[in-house]
Amino acid sequence: MEYAPILVLVISFIMLLAIGTPVAWSIAISSVLTMLVSIPVMPAFTTVAQRIGTGLDSFALLAIPLFILSGELMNKGGIANRLIAFAKTLVGALPGGLALINIISAMLMGAIAGSAMAAASAMGSILGPEMEKEGYSKEFGAAVNITAATTGLVIPPSNVLIVYSLASGGASIAALFLAGYIPGLLTGLFLMIVAFVWAKKKGFKVGKRSSLKEVLRTFVDALPSLFMLVVVIGGIVTGVFTATEASAIAVLYSLLLGFFYKEISFPKLPQILLDSSATTAIVMLLIGASMSMSWALSYENIPQEISAGLLGISENEIVILLIINLLLLFVGIFMDMTPAVLIFTPIFLPVVTKLGLDPVHFGIIMVLNLCIGLCTPPVGSVLFVGVGIAKTSIEKVVKPLLPLFLAMLLALFLVTYFPQLSLWLPSLFDL
Repeated sequence: MEYAPILVLVISFIMLLAIGTPVAWSIAISSVLTMLVSIPVMPAFTTVAQRIGTGLDSFALLAIPLFILSGELMNKGGIANRLIAFAKTLVGALPGGLALINIISAMLMGAIAGSAMAAASAMGSILGPEMEKEGYSKEFGAAVNITAATTGLVIPPSNVLIVYSLASGGASIAALFLAGYIPGLLTGLFLMIVAFVWAKKKGFKVGKRSSLKEVLRTFVDALPSLFMLVVVIGGIVTGVFTATEASAIAVLYSLLLGFFYKEISFPKLPQILLDSSATTAIVMLLIGASMSMSWALSYENIPQEISAGLLGISENEIVILLIINLLLLFVGIFMDMTPAVLIFTPIFLPVVTKLGLDPVHFGIIMVLNLCIGLCTPPVGSVLFVGVGIAKTSIEKVVKPLLPLFLAMLLALFLVTYFPQLSLWLPSLFDL
């Protein structure tokens, strides 16, 4: 095995991150330095620049800015309040009712908006003060909000699953979307169990039971928002339109819904477009830089070397998946989800496919795994959003986060070793 390229890549990337270089630039610069091991300066620079450009030249990637815009419209369009009201009528009377409401609302909001950041900011700002009034600690409220927000990245529509489809070389987006439902709901259920037990132990207040009339009223109020999932996912699965076309429909639907709820007006649209453009620019730069690193890795035969090394350790599926999960959990601590998916999919996917794993199943394992990284310092973006909204510190949130982390790890373990949790729904639709 040629160690020079991988040593240059790893050491330069870690050093650039350590001195505070933005992740996208760290990826691009370390890609150039890796290429310099094998080729002259000018070809290295031009190749990496070319790969950043061609990496973004994909019809499937057009779905990402459109889903980001749709999520921004949903976030500003009064969706969160209606979802919270509906969730409150379902579980508000149970021990830890407000925590359970947070989890259910975050799952719904994350699924509709397709953004963990949007779910964390919306749920934290609305439910955080309410939880404090009911006697919940800021830290527990923040911990629930942070972990629950990530479930929307597994439950479709999910931009990360679209990125994985691209990185995997063509795994069906429709199959990935369907495969995410049960693992996402399972993770949410485990988080709810932990919140329920914690609240019962601490003796938090229990809300009043809602009547059937209240449940129906809040459901009807939230129904237009929930129907977006039927339109988008139903259209993709039945083949009426592609994921990219679905993202355009999601934008139109969320815009009309915002006007219908009277939460969005024409004067607000420029700021919404500006916010979504800023988010899109960040995501696309990360994708372009990550595609250049993926190419550099491939050029230096690093994925093949790592694949051979892993299979040299063991050919037992259980052992290999355990090693990959541990590596991804470690990667998730230091790297954001999008570049991690683009860089490590070409490395690990050949290994697991040799062992007979379905690429769709592995996609869900990878995304669920990296969701845990979003809740961990030093790069956990959702962690920082949740802590910032709750006006507390990471050190104080760690203790209530630990049992919720264990719940997410248990969900990851079950999804990893029981493939039908991911593959059953796609198989029903012959995907």
